Amino acid sequence: MFQHGDIWRALDNLAASRGLSASALAKRAGLDPTTFNKSKRVTRDGKLRWPSTESVSKVLTAVNATTVEFVTYLGSAEPERRRRVPVIGYAMAGKDGYFDDAGYPAGSGWDEVAFPDLEDPHCYALEVTGDSMAPVYRDGDIIIVSPHGQLRRGDRVVAKTRSGEVLAKELVRQTPRQLELISLNPAHGERIISANELAWVHRIVWASQ
Repeated sequence: MFQHGDIWRALDNLAASRGLSASALAKRAGLDPTTFNKSKRVTRDGKLRWPSTESVSKVLTAVNATTVEFVTYLGSAEPERRRRVPVIGYAMAGKDGYFDDAGYPAGSGWDEVAFPDLEDPHCYALEVTGDSMAPVYRDGDIIIVSPHGQLRRGDRVVAKTRSGEVLAKELVRQTPRQLELISLNPAHGERIISANELAWVHRIVWASQ
């Protein structure tokens, strides 16, 4: 989970990447020049103040930056602390050759996306295609998936069956006998996968939305 300081650091780093100060970045986005001042990041009574989703969106548009680029500036100000995460289209994930038997990324058909260093060295990314997971995930969203992430009820997960079907859903329960999932799209219902059918299930730890 990203912290208050991570988000502000990302804005500072994005500004620096464009040769701008935080104030100049805000001004270019049509915001009050003091919007991103360090003095405004914490209130007088010590409460943390977060940049609004709207202001971040305006900034990305103003400097022609993608959400994925913004995320590369989270977590660390040092470029060497970021690493390349393999990414493929969601529709490709069900095909042979992209994952090994343990569910780790394999093969050479992956692209890459820069992302702040993650604890799980086997993390990978999927690019959502279509609207089957709307309104939670939309076409073009990038989701970061952790094979080693501890699973809990209510987590959003990616599961793959031994027949090659890939599902992004919410975890209801996992037992030694089966995996119970509910759809992120209200148009689709519950799904139960037996342990014999399940190849692997991984936790979604971040989405670009």
